[in-house]
Amino acid sequence: MGTAYDDARRRSLAEPEAFWAEAADLVDWVTPPARVLDSSQAPLYRWFPDAELNTCTNALDRHVAAGRGGRTALIHDSAVTGAVTTFTYAELLDHVGRFAGALRSLGVGKGDRVVIYMPLVPEAVIAMLACARLGAPHSVVFGGFAPAELAARIDDATPTVIVSASCGIEGTRVVEYKPLLDDALRLAIHEPTNSVILQRAQATATMGPKDVDWAYLMGSAEPVLPVTVSATDPLYVLYTSGTTGKPKGIVRDNGGHAVAMAWSLPNVYGVSLEDVWWAASDVGWVVGHSYIVYAPLINGCTTVMYEGKPVGTPDAGAFWRVVEQHGVNALFTAPTAIRAIKKEDPDGALIAQRDLSSLRTLFQAGERLDPDTFAWASKHLGVPVVDNWWQTETGWPMACSMRGLDPMPLKPGSPSVRVPGFDVRVVDEHGHEVAAGTEGNIVVKLPLPPGTLPTLWGDDKRYVEAYLSTFAGYYSTGDGGYLDDDGYLYVMGRTDDVINVAGHRLSTGSMEAVVATHPAVAECAVIGVHDEIKGQIPRAFVVLKAGIQADPGSLQDEIVEMVRDRIGPVAALRQVVVVPALPKTRSGKILRRTMRGIADGREEPVPSTIEDAGVLDVLRPLLMGDS
Repeated sequence: MGTAYDDARRRSLAEPEAFWAEAADLVDWVTPPARVLDSSQAPLYRWFPDAELNTCTNALDRHVAAGRGGRTALIHDSAVTGAVTTFTYAELLDHVGRFAGALRSLGVGKGDRVVIYMPLVPEAVIAMLACARLGAPHSVVFGGFAPAELAARIDDATPTVIVSASCGIEGTRVVEYKPLLDDALRLAIHEPTNSVILQRAQATATMGPKDVDWAYLMGSAEPVLPVTVSATDPLYVLYTSGTTGKPKGIVRDNGGHAVAMAWSLPNVYGVSLEDVWWAASDVGWVVGHSYIVYAPLINGCTTVMYEGKPVGTPDAGAFWRVVEQHGVNALFTAPTAIRAIKKEDPDGALIAQRDLSSLRTLFQAGERLDPDTFAWASKHLGVPVVDNWWQTETGWPMACSMRGLDPMPLKPGSPSVRVPGFDVRVVDEHGHEVAAGTEGNIVVKLPLPPGTLPTLWGDDKRYVEAYLSTFAGYYSTGDGGYLDDDGYLYVMGRTDDVINVAGHRLSTGSMEAVVATHPAVAECAVIGVHDEIKGQIPRAFVVLKAGIQADPGSLQDEIVEMVRDRIGPVAALRQVVVVPALPKTRSGKILRRTMRGIADGREEPVPSTIEDAGVLDVLRPLLMGDS
């Protein structure tokens, strides 16, 4: 490995406070940090505890003040409407400053929460940055979530204001958001003061007494100055999938996050000040927070925001059109997108039609990058295809080939080496490190670096129990894998109930809770099974109540609709299989881990505690994806 990487990794682990004090110089502070790390409440750590700043200032104001206001900050390319809109840094600052003033006129102040439930439009970015300007933590909820999921997040975040839109567009289908929001507010206990609604041309929302039109509000809004906040104050709360019950609100602080974003984009991704960067994700997910909005703007780059899908809207060449048209230097997307393009254009003919000379690197994350997709993209694009691995909780990569330090050899199936700052290890069930090549639990030695979650929203105890208690002194990622002799990490899959559908982390436990409420279902298990395009899709296995006779097709339709209503289309549950029994231990516990292993093609020995091994013989072809 290269010396720059080796030196950065060594210093970040041996002298973390000195390393991150140096990185903090990349950020503009109101009060620079005198202390770097507060470990007095370990395992709850705080970075830059005595410092003050404003994240919006770092993303916008400082670039305008430096004379770069005419630089393009944001390109919004909407394949679904056929429109391209650009904002310079000066223009974006004007919009953000005025919308911050609009929010303040509705009573939003420092520390107040704002829930943002919007499609992938520029106003979503403006709303996020406006909240940051006010010191008001935002909580963006992905537009694909159903009212019940939105309501749970409203009740947990208790926002003063909700910002939404009249509709989103999925392919050619217009999805009206306002009725979904209204249903969520009826379900929620907490009552926000107002909802700000962006009216889109594709659908006009019916306004209620607490609803305020975005355009009307902006028409009289006065810009406001940025509010100084503590580095340890929350910038945002982002809810992640997990077990059933109260949602887990991942907290991201202002100071550590700004430093991590300022350091990671040039060092991990090799993206510099003059580059055009495109993260083809959604602001409802962590990638959208970190690498559509904050990292590129903090670094003064041009960020591309794309509303559409890689195929069908309008065609399989849409991604390459965007790269050519906007001169994209680095593209970040999920393997699902590349697999979908590959299926429609296996010979890469649509790639060959475009001038992609600007493109230096394709980054892949959010799910496992299979070797076939890696090879196809490498061949037809002719640029490095770089896998990277991280989580909503970490906020930025834990493993990646460090393109800004030492571009390293790429190994199919591995997201490369451990990123400086993350002391990633692989341990057995007792917390002991295992030898290279031995699979185990992937953990990170505490303290986690800046930019990672310091806690869960309003629940330090749950944070410790969920992430820090399984292995003492470590953050448990919930992923399993191994390190090879060269120090490359291989991530093999989840050890909990979370599956990865097209780069979206979804809880099978949440789906099971819905499936179990069907009156014909006695018990059920939802397992992620292989899918050629999306990587994984959920498949429900149900045992019917005694004496119940149900038409399989009708039952499947009913359960799919129930999950869609309760969780949303993003759940992607399409298949429900009626089985005579589920594999269990003699004590009655369903062997979900064994089922997942079969589904992943990594079947483990049948546990000696299994009640009836014959049940697995019946389920095996179904779990492996055979109809």
